[in-house]
Order: sequence, then structure tokens, then C-alpha cells
Amino acid sequence: MAEVNPIALQKALSGMDYPAKKNDLVEQARANKADDALVNRLSHLKEQRFDGPDKVSKAIFRGR
Repeated sequence: MAEVNPIALQKALSGMDYPAKKNDLVEQARANKADDALVNRLSHLKEQRFDGPDKVSKAIFRGR
């Protein structure tokens, strides 16, 4: 999978209210015009619910 830039992730999730479901993250990223690679990465996260942006970052960057 393509590398995700932490700043791009922040911008993609700008305005997100937490806790949030994975599908909500994907919709917010699309609304914020995130690139397809980032939207794809979010849509393939194993977790279904996130308590905050730090939890999303951990899930995205885990295992790099």
C-alpha cells in the first residue's frame, strides 16, 4: 500500500467528530478531497470505530 503523509491525513480528517466509525472517516476524507490512496487506506483499516485522531494515526501508521 502507498505511504500516507501524516499532514495529508490530518487535512483529510479535518472537521471530523469523534468517536467515529470507519465509514465516517472515509466520507470525511472524500469530502475534504483526499487522494484516492488515502481514502483507500482508511477504508481498509481493521478497526471499525475510532475514539480520536490519534487512534486513526496509530492504525494507519502501525507496522510501517
